[in-house]
Amino acid sequence: MFYTARMAGDRLFELRRRTFDTPNFRGIEFIEVESKSIINHVPGNYLPFNYTINPYRGCSHACQYCVSGETPVLMADGRTKPIAHLQPGEAIYGTVFDGKYRRYVTTQVLDQWSTIKEAYRVTLADGTELIASADHRFLSNRGWKHVTGTEQGPDCRPHLTTSNNLLGTGHFASQPKETEDYRDGYLCGMIRGDAYLGTQTYPLSDGSVGRSHQFRLALVDIEALQRSRRYLLERGIETTEFVFQEAFGNRKQIRAIRTRSSDRAEAIRVAIQWPTAPSDDWCKGYLAGIFDAEGSAGKEALRICNTDGELIQWVVKCLTRFGFSFVLEHTEGRNGLTYVRLLGGLSEKLRFFHTTDPAITRKRTMEGRAVKNPRPELLRVASIEPLGIEMPMYDITTGTGDFIADGVISHNCFARSTHTFLDMDAGKDFETKIVVKVNAAELLHKELRRRSWTGEGIAMGTATDPYQRAEGRYRLMPKIIKELTDVGNPFSILTKGTLLLRDLDLLVEAAEVTDVSTAYSIGTLDEEVWRKSEPGTPHPRKRLDAVAKLNAAGIPCGVLMAPVLPGISDSPEQMRAVVEGALDAGATNVSPILLHLRPKVKEVYMGWLEDNYPDLVPRYQAMYGASAYASRADRQAFGAQASEIISEAGGVKRSPEPKPARFSRRAADSAARARRERAELASEQLSLI
Repeated sequence: MFYTARMAGDRLFELRRRTFDTPNFRGIEFIEVESKSIINHVPGNYLPFNYTINPYRGCSHACQYCVSGETPVLMADGRTKPIAHLQPGEAIYGTVFDGKYRRYVTTQVLDQWSTIKEAYRVTLADGTELIASADHRFLSNRGWKHVTGTEQGPDCRPHLTTSNNLLGTGHFASQPKETEDYRDGYLCGMIRGDAYLGTQTYPLSDGSVGRSHQFRLALVDIEALQRSRRYLLERGIETTEFVFQEAFGNRKQIRAIRTRSSDRAEAIRVAIQWPTAPSDDWCKGYLAGIFDAEGSAGKEALRICNTDGELIQWVVKCLTRFGFSFVLEHTEGRNGLTYVRLLGGLSEKLRFFHTTDPAITRKRTMEGRAVKNPRPELLRVASIEPLGIEMPMYDITTGTGDFIADGVISHNCFARSTHTFLDMDAGKDFETKIVVKVNAAELLHKELRRRSWTGEGIAMGTATDPYQRAEGRYRLMPKIIKELTDVGNPFSILTKGTLLLRDLDLLVEAAEVTDVSTAYSIGTLDEEVWRKSEPGTPHPRKRLDAVAKLNAAGIPCGVLMAPVLPGISDSPEQMRAVVEGALDAGATNVSPILLHLRPKVKEVYMGWLEDNYPDLVPRYQAMYGASAYASRADRQAFGAQASEIISEAGGVKRSPEPKPARFSRRAADSAARARRERAELASEQLSLI
């Protein structure tokens, strides 16, 4: 089946989708593309190479996290929005760990996409039902947990059980609808709480009494003022907006709405009458209005105050109706000021906001609040069950690496932009669809013979591993190596795949005419660390065997001891084991590299760290909180330790002088003619037998 796809620059090419029903490739789709170029220029001069070749794009080991499209996400204004409706650039809440506490902070949606996946239902003790994929991760009292997993085998990973409590604010309440009753309740709370509505009398020249009707509502917060004006207009009551007080010093500008019409003033009095049988909608609107008028919500408590006992009694009635717990705090002043203080912490405060929907967003903030569960038993996992269906699932990328989904903290995925160039989403597609540049060798043949090409060294394995599992089936590298050999173009290969040994004879042939170098990435020989950090890679000792075989064959092969993970694989004993193993294998160099965490990679790694080494999270926050790299002091200390270990182990033997590159288009053409002649001769000989 062929499809047309659009890449960067609006270039079109055809692609073919294939799947293979074998254990190694089950569940993976290969996108076979006719690429437009193969030699990639690396901008900047801070790297030891200027050109690369990447015959594959995508990775079958990446994680996936997604939830149902109707799942409400906590927005930065304190409201909620279904994840399916989120757009890049919108502000939402995520969390960060400050070394002591995990805290709620505002962040941005960077990307959003959907996939079709098998659905699971996670039910909590408070009745919350979360619909998510098996790969989605929630933050629990024991770190990040996938929805499903096993204790052993290929699906072994931290996963939810009924002994886990999730972390977050608790189930989101439904937001109210703007019915007529809700609007009347809001106006009643706002106007009775903070407006002036009165009639003044004054003597007229004829001895009679004149009356002046006036309504005025003055507020600092324009959101509540505009909502009140809109609700009045929907009842046919027009008002005029004006500047009540200009800003000065630290004081903000105050704006107001007013009317002096007796008919409009009377209509407002009718709108804010106390109801004889208030509905739920009216009560929600009243609580929102009185909170906007007289409420506060500091870091610790939500309060509503007033000197009018009747207003306070209506607050009490409405809070009781929705099951809120509260206390009355009477002041000793003559005016009888009374506070109604909501109990239950952040969870109940957020339930109040979602139930009533006040207009003033600054009062709804939870920025910097610590993630605490006053009643953790409510967020205990009660059950996890498959629904037996596949359904659309949604995921987002955020600046913090997580978001609040229906009251619990959810991990997000980080989009890989290269897949979006192919009109594929950056979620499931990136992880299950490997892009294969099937025409890599043909393109390389042409590009190496362009007059503009000067024969610079080409690095392979710098972005994606050229010897990943897909290479076993597609065999792109032998042809690539032959093309480079034909013109004597120098090249290097960095890999973790032992499949490289399949092409050892080709590398030996290439090394006779140009500079060829190889390197294996081996971060640790510690079995436990390897299984946790690189579960899909060949065993590190098999990689050392490959290093030995390459060097024995005359192909210089070094070891990149990378990445070394602070607190996990950086002990002197662990590093010494890698160094000694590399030297025993004849490594031409050993280059220890301390972990660095680029943007997006950092958040993914920190999620893995919380799953596997939660005690190290504060250390990593201190080391990498503001940078992709550890501090200069940390790097210098690491370098000194690594140098000492290498020196103590006997040091690295001097590498043989590389063969000078003999890049030549003429040589390439001669080699091509020689191959054709050998092929013709072989054909003639076979015909004689």
